[in-house]
Amino acid sequence: MRFSEAFLDELAARNDIVDVVSSYVELKRKGANYFGLCPFHSEKTPSFSVAPDKQMYHCFGCKKGGGVFNFIMEIENLTFPEAVEFLARRAGMSLPQEGEMQNDGDRLRRRVLELNRTAARWFYDQLQQPQGAAVQAYLDKRQIRRSVAVRFGMGASLDQWDALLRAMSEKGFTKKELMAAGLAVAGRGGRIYDKFRNRLMLPVIDVRGDVVGFGSRVIDNSEPKYMNTTDTPTYSKRRVLYGLNLAKKTKRPNIILCEGNLDVVTLHQAGFDNAVACMGTALTQEQIHLLSRFTKELVLCYDNDKAGQMATDRALELLENTELKVKVLRLPQRLVDGQYVKQDADDFIKYQGRDAFEKLLSGSANGMEFTLSQVADKYDLKEDKDRIAYAAEIAETLARLGDPVEREVYTTRAAEAAGLPAEAMRMEVERARKRSYAKEKKQQERREMNPVSDRQPIERGMRYANMRSAMAEEGVIRLLLQDDSLFPEQMPVLPEDFSSPALAHIYDEMWKRRGRGGVASLAAVLGPEEMDHLTVILQKPESAANAPQALADYIRIIQEEYNKRAGDLDPLAAACKTYKDKKGYGGKRT
Repeated sequence: MRFSEAFLDELAARNDIVDVVSSYVELKRKGANYFGLCPFHSEKTPSFSVAPDKQMYHCFGCKKGGGVFNFIMEIENLTFPEAVEFLARRAGMSLPQEGEMQNDGDRLRRRVLELNRTAARWFYDQLQQPQGAAVQAYLDKRQIRRSVAVRFGMGASLDQWDALLRAMSEKGFTKKELMAAGLAVAGRGGRIYDKFRNRLMLPVIDVRGDVVGFGSRVIDNSEPKYMNTTDTPTYSKRRVLYGLNLAKKTKRPNIILCEGNLDVVTLHQAGFDNAVACMGTALTQEQIHLLSRFTKELVLCYDNDKAGQMATDRALELLENTELKVKVLRLPQRLVDGQYVKQDADDFIKYQGRDAFEKLLSGSANGMEFTLSQVADKYDLKEDKDRIAYAAEIAETLARLGDPVEREVYTTRAAEAAGLPAEAMRMEVERARKRSYAKEKKQQERREMNPVSDRQPIERGMRYANMRSAMAEEGVIRLLLQDDSLFPEQMPVLPEDFSSPALAHIYDEMWKRRGRGGVASLAAVLGPEEMDHLTVILQKPESAANAPQALADYIRIIQEEYNKRAGDLDPLAAACKTYKDKKGYGGKRT
């Protein structure tokens, strides 16, 4: 382990979890704990709990949990060593000497970040040289000013198979590191070559200022037109938004979400410095969380083709239960040679200008208004059968609105659009609400009829094979954290007696750290799924009134179930273990 346990304990003590979480989540005290809206999934009712006595957080909705290190790792998308450095800076503590060994994953991530930064500088330099003339000509054609290209760190990859590979090798980077960074790929014959060739290069910079990956666009008619870095130790397309490193500084009251990187560049050049784009993926929960840290209002500005409309629908559904205020900017089609063609934000700015876009932005509809209009466009509302079909479809959407006032306002508007009596539309919406409620009730009844499934870990790889033993194993873990003085000097039950490998690992690591309290330092040795599950276990009630007897009962059940499993394999071994347990030898095994 890179950091000593004493250092981690001191660091956790100086970073009270309530203080740390409060800088990201608005918390309110209820009893012994604090509650707020979960930063890791969309919700309107607070289910995110922070326990100051245990220095632990847990969400009853998405089941994420852990200590202060886990929180920073999750919310800032950091590795454990990076989270330690982050919290050390926050607490004003010096890190241990760098002479201590880093693990291989951390070392590789640092090298990839260094490589990305060096490659971005190299691409930038090529754009300034004669060999970058073709890419510069493309930028001129797109009317992208040099100052804007510099602001975004744009560069050029050369029309050569291994130009970057040779340049980075001369700077001490290996082929393995280039492939790990997604900058080089292996051909069928095993030859390594540059992934990006003859392209405009767009470095992807996160909110901390690190170059985590690259986007790119061809400058001719070759395919694929756009190519991005694949997932690497530093880059996950689900967690990154292009341009957010610049947009986070905007003075505008919202952030505009576009489809393409060059849409973002054009909008920034026109003065809309609040534009960002997803990196070749639909909007994700991780990106929503990231956006919510920098704005309270999001404007969706996708292309006005069928794919753009589908992307808008998916985004609206995902944003439905978030605290973000959502608007939709609908780009009109452009008339070319007597025909209407689609256009994106880049086209609109070029042909209609900045002021026209500003008017569209100020008049953009909120999410529900957009949905009402979009559904209405599918039907001829002069025809009775279409009006009936429209009412049925829009009622399903309106039924999902939790605020009764909001539901009433949009129900009335939907009725007006269809030329139907408001009361008839209200009845249709109420029927849709009842159907939805009945469906949810049936699902809840099925869960209640199968209580065992509710006790299973969410992560499939951690599912319990022996529920009786696993429940007792959970009990031992709860008691160990609650009051380790109940336990003798040596383990009263061994990890290998556990039926669940995950619980055995948690118990073993907790035993090594008994007497120190809290769960924070476990982040160094437990995976995120294990930490999530540990916090779920610790939410279950465990009475301290009869703890010694409860511990004895838990141990008895674990050993009984172990004997059954051992007996299935080797009756003699099971008999020997039973004899040893009776004689008091059960705490040791060689």
